[in-house]
Amino acid sequence: MRCPFCSHVESKVADSRSLQDQNSVKRRRECLKCQNRFTTFETVDLTIQVKKRDGTYEDFNPDKLLKGLDMACCHSKVSHDQVRALVSKITAQLLAKQVREISTKDLGDIVISYLKKMDMVAYIRFACVYRRFKDIDEVVNEIKSISPKV
Repeated sequence: MRCPFCSHVESKVADSRSLQDQNSVKRRRECLKCQNRFTTFETVDLTIQVKKRDGTYEDFNPDKLLKGLDMACCHSKVSHDQVRALVSKITAQLLAKQVREISTKDLGDIVISYLKKMDMVAYIRFACVYRRFKDIDEVVNEIKSISPKV
């Protein structure tokens, strides 16, 4: 790591801390030449490719997943912190399985399985976009399929 003050290439780590998402580390470094301190951040390099419906590929972006889940979960009992935890859980699951490529369908199925357990309204909102319902009848049929029988 090059010192931002004197450009010397050697430094020592004075302090390390894991950040909230557990996928990054904050390091406080000290230059061995000028003794100035500076902060660096290290993150996990997610080399997961998402295969989209049109056949193109895109890098997996946890922030994009977070945004979509936030939209599905707004006005529900699922908090933003729970959404962030879910994104971290899904990301960790993909990393643990050493997935290098995943389709949007498979990623959506993972999300759907968690949302069904967390909140049915958030699940339906996410499913409407993910499954691309064409009319109200498809939405009603989905609700009937998950509703408890009376």
